[in-house]
Amino acid sequence: MDMHTVVVGTSGTTAEDVVAVARHGARVELSAAAVDALAAARLIVDALAAKPEPVYGVSTGFGALASRHISHELRAQLQRNIVRSHAAGMGPRVEREVVRALMFLRLKTVASGHTGVRPEVAQTMADLLNAGITPVVHEYGSLGCSGDLAPLSHCALTLMGEGDAEGPDGTVRPAGELLAAHGIAPVELAEKEGLALLNGTDGMLGMLVMALADLKNLYTSADITAALSLEALLGTDKVLAPELHAIRPHPGQGASADNMLRVLAGSGLTGHHQDDAPRVQDAYSVRCAPQVNGAGRDTLDYAAVVAGRELASSVDNPVVLPDGRVESNGNFHGAPVAYVLDFLAIVAADLGSICERRTDRLLDKNRSHGLPPFLADDAGVDSGLMIAQYTQAALVSEMKRLAVPASADSIPSSAMQEDHVSMGWSAARKLRTAVDNLARIVAVELYAATRAVELRAAEGLVPAPASQAAVAALRAAGAEGPGPDRFLAPDLAAADTFVREGRLAAAVEPVTGPLA
Repeated sequence: MDMHTVVVGTSGTTAEDVVAVARHGARVELSAAAVDALAAARLIVDALAAKPEPVYGVSTGFGALASRHISHELRAQLQRNIVRSHAAGMGPRVEREVVRALMFLRLKTVASGHTGVRPEVAQTMADLLNAGITPVVHEYGSLGCSGDLAPLSHCALTLMGEGDAEGPDGTVRPAGELLAAHGIAPVELAEKEGLALLNGTDGMLGMLVMALADLKNLYTSADITAALSLEALLGTDKVLAPELHAIRPHPGQGASADNMLRVLAGSGLTGHHQDDAPRVQDAYSVRCAPQVNGAGRDTLDYAAVVAGRELASSVDNPVVLPDGRVESNGNFHGAPVAYVLDFLAIVAADLGSICERRTDRLLDKNRSHGLPPFLADDAGVDSGLMIAQYTQAALVSEMKRLAVPASADSIPSSAMQEDHVSMGWSAARKLRTAVDNLARIVAVELYAATRAVELRAAEGLVPAPASQAAVAALRAAGAEGPGPDRFLAPDLAAADTFVREGRLAAAVEPVTGPLA
């Protein structure tokens, strides 16, 4: 595990810290200010719990059962019961990094001092993360309204030493055994604590943060592959001129055009169509790449603003306010996060679509301006990349289905008390699939474009230095160049890993300088 330490304070956290804890095993510590805030808020909750008047979440039932006042002797049982009953997820297990993000973000809100959770409960949450204990959380169970209730409940169940969890060795065992093996005492929940552990947007937010990190890499990679395709198609780089993009000043568009122009600097392939195969303009998929890629980049920027606001939020119901009030609210509703999750699925689908159109153009002898059919070595005997494009097309089709928004739907629950829900968890789950597919789609275009560039080089045309660097790095990663047909899946898998790990940008940036 990475020994980097993330300190959780009272004012939220950063996207970088979420990724560090979720993906890289960073350790978690509570700041002294957070411990003090936790203790101060707990005094308020304890005082309210001692009063005869009912207070929602402290001395009442929950949701549609909020009208019942719960006596002192039943309150510990109430907290245990809400966790047990709400841990009702079904389906496949959710990925370890998602669960770690979920746990860390719930700890972030708890540490704000607005939930009334005791310091020792927060410390146990940190201890679980640091021990590498990951609760078993299931795919289905969240409507994204009163937070990600079922997923968070499975995490709270592990805090209580119940249910199943995965140890640091990857083995699933009873949570009580794992806690005992790491010297962690299960928590006995007090008033309000069960509810406070369940009521947040942490799962959908964690998946949003990780998707943004992945998509930033994929958008840079897609700018590079678009440039390679333009070069292989003997297109013109004049459409990338800064003055053209300055008169339509969308920031993402300018950034994508600049990336492409840097990759193509020094190319001996661009612009040749003006001499020997007259074209007034390149096709939209080539000429409009900065506009499409750039619009996606701007959507990422907006989603990052929403994520930043949510990372600075304390999402619970009820909340403890600085003046001592404990007030019900609707801040747990997932709509702000759900919307941007759906926006990202839309732009990812469109990016995948334009990548596939360029790939198809590279393979079609009628539109590729002199490249062999399907980039085959001996067309007819060899099929070349024909079926690689089929695979890419299947992925694009799936992306379009995944782009249908989840947040446009709502289904009432809790006896109509929760009568409008966000479906943000569902939006996040389908976005994860979309991001995975987009990496594969970009990888297929990269594989086709580098092969096409090499075929042009064999004709005596000199690719841009950055293109040569991309080709060399991809070949070194195990994705082979032109030649007779061979088992293609390993080459595509190597290209996928190469793109997914950010190695494409790393290969060209020593030539281009840092890309956006």
